[in-house]
Amino acid sequence: MNPKLYLVTYGCQMNEYDSSKMADVLAKSHGFERTSVPEEADVLLLNTCSVREKAQEKVFSELGRWREWKQARPGRVIGVGGCVASQEGEQIASRAPHVDLVFGPQTLHRLPELLEQNRQTARPAVDISFPEIEKFDRLPEPRAEGPTAFVSIMEGCSKYCTFCIVPYTRGAEVSRPLDDVLVEIAQLADQGVREVTLLGQNVNAYRGRMGDTADVCDLALLIGYVARIPGIERIRFTTSHPAEFTDALVDAFAAEPKLASYLHLPVQSGSNRILGMMKRGYTREQFLAKIERIKQARPGLSLSTDFIVGFPSESDDDFAQTMDLIDRVGFDAAFSFVYSPRPGTPAANLRDNVTTEIKSARLQILQNRIRSFDDAFKQSLVGSVQTVLVERPSRRGRGQMTGKTSSNRSVNFDAPAHLAGQFVDVEVTEMTTNSLRGRIVEQHVVAGAAV
Repeated sequence: MNPKLYLVTYGCQMNEYDSSKMADVLAKSHGFERTSVPEEADVLLLNTCSVREKAQEKVFSELGRWREWKQARPGRVIGVGGCVASQEGEQIASRAPHVDLVFGPQTLHRLPELLEQNRQTARPAVDISFPEIEKFDRLPEPRAEGPTAFVSIMEGCSKYCTFCIVPYTRGAEVSRPLDDVLVEIAQLADQGVREVTLLGQNVNAYRGRMGDTADVCDLALLIGYVARIPGIERIRFTTSHPAEFTDALVDAFAAEPKLASYLHLPVQSGSNRILGMMKRGYTREQFLAKIERIKQARPGLSLSTDFIVGFPSESDDDFAQTMDLIDRVGFDAAFSFVYSPRPGTPAANLRDNVTTEIKSARLQILQNRIRSFDDAFKQSLVGSVQTVLVERPSRRGRGQMTGKTSSNRSVNFDAPAHLAGQFVDVEVTEMTTNSLRGRIVEQHVVAGAAV
């Protein structure tokens, strides 16, 4: 019987991608199979995120619950990976002695060696180094798990925004060579993947080496190459930084129909004063001008963003400027959070003088405004025909399937299960709080095969 792996993931899409690679690495090296039942697992891994408030406390709380499983079977291995592991290092094993493995985002490919080291020494194996691109060279060939896939094209971030811990936990920006990215996507396409999301902490800083030359490929050029891979019919990318959103990338929205009509472009604040304190590298005027060009390139584009509410010294006027920016852009989706200091970041040294009550009130106001734009966007789709990639059976059941529009909206509709992995035209008939409902109008056939 193959050993079992129980894996819990906190955080972003990059972490989801990393977790899938952890499972792949251990499946290849030791034959591990994933399980959703922690009590039957031989190895339990926690892939962590340090972006949210009190991330460390949440990790140690989870590890406290895992201690009982370790006590029930002393040979069971517990590991902690991700950004909290990178930040805390050996302190994790010191504070939680039942932890056997500690590894960072850049060393997940070394899991088999760390596992063997722990078994031989009976001591915690810790590796939170930054070996740059080595991780991707050591990963097994990708395995598709449905018609969509994440593909990491770069690691790290070199922007050093004052509130952000990512550059310290994932290291500086390192891009994968162009050929490596294209080979991985082609392998996924051969397994039935029809939509890829290109991932990076600052994805539009991608500068991949082209073959053996000194030339480099930027994100806009990469999108063009990916679009020519047989089987790939839709392309997304995340997360972008406004300061590096180039004119070439704007032009890609006009020129490449396979590029989805959805953009996540974190702005964080609408106040120039706060943006300066955050060290974001752009002004609200520059951001608005860029958004205007993007909208002209792709009419009807769905725009998503990130906001931090209550950054130290944020005034009523600062917040009003953020709300004005929302109205000018018309963001129809956003990830928004109240500010909380991250140990080790420059902003953690600022006096956090915005009260919890004010932060919460402002967050509610902001989220209500975004929700109104979200409702208006979804309502605008009612009666239209949208091309939807059928992904899986709907959680609603009742013989329905679910998939996403180009604008990243989930749609539920009556359809047989065998349509999974194919594109269908769906007439949107109704909007709900979190999704849309519709009916199939037409199934797409491309190059002689349904896709």
